[in-house]
Amino acid sequence: MTAGSEVANVPRGEFDFAYRPETDQSFENALAKARAGDRLSVDDGIELLTTGTDSPGIDQKRKELVLEAADRRRAEVVGEEVTFVANLNNNVTTACNTGCLFCNFKDRSEQFLDDNDDDHPGFTKTPAESRDIVADALDLGIYEVTSVSGLHPALALDEEHREILETSDRGDLNYKPPERYEKDPGTYVEQMEAMSVGDIHLHSMTPEEAYHGRRGTDWSYEEVYGRLQDAGLDTVPGTAAEILVDEVREVICPGKIRSDEWVEAMEAAATVGLGMTATIMYGHVENEAHRIEHLRKVRALQDRTGAITEFVPLSFMHTNTPLFERGMVDSGASTAEDELMIAVSRLFLDNIDHIQSSWVKYGDAQGLKMLSCGADDFMGTILSEEITKRAGGDFGEYRSFEEYAEMISAIGRRPVERSTDYRQRRPIDPEADTIGPELGPKADGTPLL
Repeated sequence: MTAGSEVANVPRGEFDFAYRPETDQSFENALAKARAGDRLSVDDGIELLTTGTDSPGIDQKRKELVLEAADRRRAEVVGEEVTFVANLNNNVTTACNTGCLFCNFKDRSEQFLDDNDDDHPGFTKTPAESRDIVADALDLGIYEVTSVSGLHPALALDEEHREILETSDRGDLNYKPPERYEKDPGTYVEQMEAMSVGDIHLHSMTPEEAYHGRRGTDWSYEEVYGRLQDAGLDTVPGTAAEILVDEVREVICPGKIRSDEWVEAMEAAATVGLGMTATIMYGHVENEAHRIEHLRKVRALQDRTGAITEFVPLSFMHTNTPLFERGMVDSGASTAEDELMIAVSRLFLDNIDHIQSSWVKYGDAQGLKMLSCGADDFMGTILSEEITKRAGGDFGEYRSFEEYAEMISAIGRRPVERSTDYRQRRPIDPEADTIGPELGPKADGTPLL
């Protein structure tokens, strides 16, 4: 099935998918394997995520058993610490023509053309503007800058790539020269160099952006990520994954790379020495079998690379998105689905130590609850966060160290400031007079804001 008008009014759960949450396993056997710490099969994962395929709906008592098993596993693997990082989000541009139906972050790139007189809500930052933003935040004490952006048609990897695009006669490369736009985003390499201020940790360039940075060439992903690494890139965010099953991608993001290419790009990043995270964006048209197949591919990637530091389940924010506006979904995931997604991620991904709870997606109260469902990381300070807000998210854009210490201590866990790769960790005293970051290149314990 392909996305478009023919699926515009199909209700959630009624797509004719080949993957279905059906197994020959029993919930009791799957739970026993999870409690024993055995590696789970796809059927085991489906049984745990559905709380049994023998009857429809989530069984609340069984759900609690899964959450308890995941919380015990979390304690065994990482103990009682809850980590977070002092970070800034600097998204370079919202210009994008990919047309993903789950997204309301992007703006049609035609709106950004210099000869367009219509107002639009989007933005593009020059490399100089990005550098100023990061430099100011660095002085506040942040450790990491995260940058994930739309696929602006003028963005090339570097000047060599731009020359290739300029001289190509192909019409499928989604390229226009920067002088046609109201603002020049520069190249990916220029943006990396601009944001790599001092010793800040630069977390950027998803597989989708890497694909955009090699279009029209025969360059490998290793070549692309090698050039980005030379420009200052430190680690890669494993977003743009959504659901790593192509029959789902054909519905929600037909213009994006396929699942095997996402995996290829991530493996290439690991090959050149870049660490990475991995994500899942769930709660839209997919079912539990798709979610577990996604986890299987992530686990297999980690078996091969060992480069994934954390896994981040991202609950779909449905309001203000084309999927909702076209009647393809009427909601996102339920709270029970959110809890089970965290828990089964912990149990299934036996080779990834850290599972993140997103307070941006879940809110404070539910985000804290996820820390007793298998999660151990509570994101970062996020001095700017446009993506979830533009998709209709209700929760905040900034979290102070003092708030972190108070919230984590209130549930009986230990607040710990971390580096992006978790190698540096600093326990925080919630009773201290002032609480601020100390791991960043210019951090001295002063509160961020």
